[in-house]
Amino acid sequence: MKVRDIMTTRVESVKPTTVLRHAARRMSEFNVGSMPVVDDNGKLLGIITDRDISVYAIAMGHDPQSTEVQKVMTKDVITCIADMDLADAAALMKNKHIRRLAVMDNDLLAGFLSVDDLARASYDLAGAVLEAATPIH
Repeated sequence: MKVRDIMTTRVESVKPTTVLRHAARRMSEFNVGSMPVVDDNGKLLGIITDRDISVYAIAMGHDPQSTEVQKVMTKDVITCIADMDLADAAALMKNKHIRRLAVMDNDLLAGFLSVDDLARASYDLAGAVLEAATPIH
């Protein structure tokens, strides 16, 4: 099975110049914890997470009404390609300790592969990713 067979293709995104408050509202509206940051041509520039906003931006004193996403977004996004084997993508997620992968097709964002997507295809793959991504306290 390939990533493209189970990935989520409807992905909401924000522009790098979007202010943090607007990005947070969109995350709330779509009930997501992260959104890709793309330019006008759909090129992936980074990802903004609820943690980037709540922990980094606010704790560092950035004004959510005026600070742009590009100031606090994560720029190094782990990606895979749509034609990657699902087990290989799950191994990448496990090794990088992440719960979602940006899926690229012809250098453009094609979708996201999440642990939830994996669980619909294989409880074993999803379980391995979750076990690796969950910190032990």
